Amino acid sequence: MTPVGIGWRQPHYGELLERRPDLGFVEVHSENFFGEGGAALAVLERGREHYAVSLHGVGLALGSAAGLDPWHLDRLQRLVRRIDPVRISDHACFARAPLRSGQPPVHGSDLLPIAFTEASLDIMVANVQRVQEHLGRPIAVENLSAYLRWADDALDEAQFFNELARRSGCSMLLDVNNLVVNAINRGEPLSSACRFVDALDARPVSEIHLAGFSAQGALVIDDHGSRVHDAVWQVYRHTVQRLGPVPTLVEWDTDIPGLDVLLHEARTAHAVIAESATEALA
Repeated sequence: MTPVGIGWRQPHYGELLERRPDLGFVEVHSENFFGEGGAALAVLERGREHYAVSLHGVGLALGSAAGLDPWHLDRLQRLVRRIDPVRISDHACFARAPLRSGQPPVHGSDLLPIAFTEASLDIMVANVQRVQEHLGRPIAVENLSAYLRWADDALDEAQFFNELARRSGCSMLLDVNNLVVNAINRGEPLSSACRFVDALDARPVSEIHLAGFSAQGALVIDDHGSRVHDAVWQVYRHTVQRLGPVPTLVEWDTDIPGLDVLLHEARTAHAVIAESATEALA
């Protein structure tokens, strides 16, 4: 059965360990467990006894021309050795840059969009390779929900990810919610999100993310604070038909509901995968 998991957040630490629902894996944010010890790390180690764990980072800033933070990379390496995750991932973004020329880089604490250019691809490939060499295993890189685009974009985004995977040996974490958010904000039909999926090389996609978004005036925001929207389920169905069954995660990071709500969303993802498999055999 294709693994389907949920994001394991603090409100559900105890309940998940007590109930141990049937899940393919759980995913946590790596940076929350960088400490040498403490209650959070102890809970994660208990969870690892029962579930495969996917480590999803928000701080590597893989597209930063200033390079990687050695401290962050060392902490991630320690956590990987301790937990032995099923997957490690972070975002195709930048966040590190000097405030002025000649100064050391600072971290912007955000997932800032990269330009899809050959120069940006070279930076990303080099940074991803450094991470993989340090960790001794491949990572997955996630497509971003972005509220602006660089004027000098020269590469199609899907092409960018295909080349990144080919040149670095990484895989892709395909966030379907982000595809839908970007399509809506650009005034494009859902078919544009499906075309993105169609343009991907199937092999490098190692995980899929599903989540909710919210309408904030003229924009929809990728806030992970609600059930997966119908539009996202539509594109997910197309994705499974195009790429086959891929481990899938339901993210929920704000206004976190009861655990049963997340488990229901995970069951829906399972149903989509099963329906696609049945249709393929028909």
